[in-house]
Amino acid sequence: MDDVLVVRIYLREAEHGKRKTLMQEVLSLLHDQHRVQGVVVFRGIAGFGDSGEVHAADLLRLNVDLPIVVEFFDRPEVAQAALKVLDTMIPTKHIVCWRAQRHGGGERVRKG
Repeated sequence: MDDVLVVRIYLREAEHGKRKTLMQEVLSLLHDQHRVQGVVVFRGIAGFGDSGEVHAADLLRLNVDLPIVVEFFDRPEVAQAALKVLDTMIPTKHIVCWRAQRHGGGERVRKG
């Protein structure tokens, strides 16, 4: 077992970064710059935030802006380094994290 930091980021499909969607920019950062060990993106069917506006998959709506959750984990020092950059990209209070323990087999060999 080893300690990891799990990070969850709450976004919407329509949120944009500088050049791409915010989700794409987050994935690029986590993959290319920080090479975190595990990332998954969940697309919700409905959700709402502080504003109370419901974003839902509905056949009557032409513009769908569904909730997205990006979750990743890595050693605490790697995740913290990524968080420093993410804090400048992500809307305030849309990131949560917690410490966890990874269970399982041997050490993963990193590529690159």
